[in-house]
Amino acid sequence: MKLTESRRLTGANLYWDYPSAIIDVAIDGPQQPAIEAWERAAREWLDAVGYGEQKTCFRVFEGGASLLISAPIDVLYSMCELNEVAWASALHVCGRGDAPDPREEKPRLNRLFDEERNPSLLLLQAAAHEHGVPFLWDDDEISVGFGKSTRSWPPDQLPSPDEIDWAAIEAIPVALVTGTNGKSTTVRMTAAIMTAAGFNAGLTSTDFIRVGERVIDTGDYSGTGGARTLLRQADVEVAVLEVARGGLLRRGLGVEHADAAVVTNVARDHLGEYGINSVDELIPAKFIVHRSLGGDDPLILNADDPGVVRFAGTLDKRIFWFSLEAGNSLIRSSLEKGGSACYFDDGWLVAAEGSHSRRVVAVDEIPATRGGVVRYNISNALAAMSIAVAFNVEDQAIAKGLAVFRGDEQDNPGRGNWFEHRVDGGTVRILVDFAHNEHGMIALADVVNMVAAERVVLLMGQAGDRLDEDISDLVRAACGMKPDQLLVAELPGYERGREPFEVPALIKSEAIASGINEDHVEIFPSPGEATALALQRAQPGDLLVLLALTQRQEALNLVHEFIDREAESHG
Repeated sequence: MKLTESRRLTGANLYWDYPSAIIDVAIDGPQQPAIEAWERAAREWLDAVGYGEQKTCFRVFEGGASLLISAPIDVLYSMCELNEVAWASALHVCGRGDAPDPREEKPRLNRLFDEERNPSLLLLQAAAHEHGVPFLWDDDEISVGFGKSTRSWPPDQLPSPDEIDWAAIEAIPVALVTGTNGKSTTVRMTAAIMTAAGFNAGLTSTDFIRVGERVIDTGDYSGTGGARTLLRQADVEVAVLEVARGGLLRRGLGVEHADAAVVTNVARDHLGEYGINSVDELIPAKFIVHRSLGGDDPLILNADDPGVVRFAGTLDKRIFWFSLEAGNSLIRSSLEKGGSACYFDDGWLVAAEGSHSRRVVAVDEIPATRGGVVRYNISNALAAMSIAVAFNVEDQAIAKGLAVFRGDEQDNPGRGNWFEHRVDGGTVRILVDFAHNEHGMIALADVVNMVAAERVVLLMGQAGDRLDEDISDLVRAACGMKPDQLLVAELPGYERGREPFEVPALIKSEAIASGINEDHVEIFPSPGEATALALQRAQPGDLLVLLALTQRQEALNLVHEFIDREAESHG
């Protein structure tokens, strides 16, 4: 029995709507006695420091539990300390250590709470809620309003509520996008639509924060920090936020309210972290985004995903469905009840409400779908279109936005980027993509199998923090491409607890078990070296599938060098 992690949940989260101090604990025996001892200790310590009104809750998972104490936002660090003391008290009750000494711990906790307490912060938060305006906070900055109306202050220089012109503080439309696959593409498609509609659209993603064409910063900004940074930009007029599983479980939601939220799909990925050990446990984690929605704000869901559909039945929310199948029974049932939906029918993306439907854009006009071959991008386009319909964007702007989103390395780097180069006797086609889990790999294999090729050369790797089972599932899905050559790359810096080349060896073993000739499997020390060799060996008629999970820009640079070099050599 031990504490494995202690952290703050700064917004609504998997467990409830309250900011909280959370600890994850490992429990090697019966869980209930330890949890009951923690609850009793937490109540005693809360009473001792004057926060007896705060709530507790817990979630049990295989091998442990998550234990939460709610807290005002100004004392979350101190509440984490209290939670750890409560757990130490519980361990003592269970015979696993000394009891914390109240003569030492009570004065220490009181001092921590006194030092952290910020009544001005709570007054400002309450006033913002009373006036119905956005409120954002972090350790360095407190703000009200979004976009051009944003006003910000350091935490120790906050104004009194009566010093603020609340009538001048405004919100902007905000959409959240989560799911296992398709988040980044859906966010970028939506931003393209909003730009076509005349908005200066901002987005956060795993690659960058951007407003219009202005990149604010690069890196993974799919968590709460990216959301706050974007929403405080004076020039942002509508915001589309990628919301990843890690950020949701680590910190909770980054905004108190959104006007729409999307769940693209839910599949096996990153299991074994934060007590999420199965897809059934992952689904509610993805659905945290619904906690940001008001009564009539739409929760936009994929009607083709059984897990999403099943969990949606437990919620009392306005559901806006999208589907690749016009005849989807859930879509039909929802429309019969006057609901809203977007679906794919006879080559068109269709928007419908009740008995009224209209064709919005032909799939042939959406470059990222490659004429409808890339079905997962049709689904992503439907999700983006659903946000736009919910935001009352005109159909013409939706069609224009999806048409100008090319899905290339400028619009969507590393995700479905296609290159074609004519060489003597034929064409070399190159696909650079980010597929990294079984669900995404199956979808990619469907696309690859529709492309005529003399040979398929596949480059893949995987980070070491995935379960063996998940890596095996990924490889079996990849072998659905029937690769003639399989290049397996170690991902330097992503071993994450495994021995060097342990993951490539596992990939090779599973590929051979899946029917790939052992002589056609090679292991490389990095994706860059594997990419360089694949391009060096390229022949007319080849399709090179380069799964650039790391060193993506290096892979793209090598592709361009190959194309330029070949062009020069052929005049």
